[in-house]
Amino acid sequence: MTELVVIKIMRESLMTTLIVSAPILIVGMLVGLVVSIFQTTTSIQEQTLTFVPKIIAIFAAIVLFASWIIRSLVSYTTHIFSLIEKTGGG
Repeated sequence: MTELVVIKIMRESLMTTLIVSAPILIVGMLVGLVVSIFQTTTSIQEQTLTFVPKIIAIFAAIVLFASWIIRSLVSYTTHIFSLIEKTGGG
């Protein structure tokens, strides 16, 4: 296994991680932004107000995107196992 192959695998793993986590992070960020705007307009300065809506939204995003996340991770894992099989490791 050459350095280029290792670098390619590392890049693919980082990109897969970013792509899989992006929908959940975006939902959390958007809900936080909406709650912050709501707090600013109503002058409510309660710090714990953001947690419950974020938790609910992130849980809903996980439920909504779970099948896509699992398919992406299984596809990447299959790809890694095929690389291991090709190189004869293990």
